[in-house]
Amino acid sequence: MLDEERAAVAREVGSLAELTPGRTGNLSVRRGDRFAVTPTGVPYDDLSADEVSVVSLEGEHLAGADPSSEGPMHRGIYRTFEAGAIAHVHSPWATTLAVLHEPVPPVHYAIANAGGEVPVAEYATYGTKELADNAVAAMDEAGTSATLLANHGVVATGADAVAAIETARAVEATARLYGQARGIGDPTTLPDEEIQRVAEKFESYGQGED
Repeated sequence: MLDEERAAVAREVGSLAELTPGRTGNLSVRRGDRFAVTPTGVPYDDLSADEVSVVSLEGEHLAGADPSSEGPMHRGIYRTFEAGAIAHVHSPWATTLAVLHEPVPPVHYAIANAGGEVPVAEYATYGTKELADNAVAAMDEAGTSATLLANHGVVATGADAVAAIETARAVEATARLYGQARGIGDPTTLPDEEIQRVAEKFESYGQGED
């Protein structure tokens, strides 16, 4: 049952360690109306594919250990968007902006990975449907593949686990640059048309383009 997706979660979840402390993040990969997601409370470096949870988009636990408490947020995003994977992290610079209720502005072209300025979803208690609804609403309104979660962290999507984690990295890197630049002066943002141009270039990056 979702053997490839469970294996991908177990294989890639270690990459979250650089973005989130302890066991606080989670990762999922979708296929059809089901998704594989990190279980609650299991150390990343000791996670086997058999332990990875399988959950339906209706919330039914189908296999593996007990799923992450953020299952409702993963379900809400999958039911709304065509995402293939979701990474949720508490990376320090992006979470700092989330605490300030400030979006991540497009001060570097890397943010094109997330679709442009990353918004802030309204606060709600972790693991609740309200938080899921707030995350979906923020991403839908902004047209982005990521959002900050007020006073909480970051959620990012992608075509697969590697892409979702890369989106989270882009958000964190841009948040860090913004915070550092703001400590020196007034950061300059890139216009929407440049972000769109870069996003189009990213689609063919590494595939033979000069």
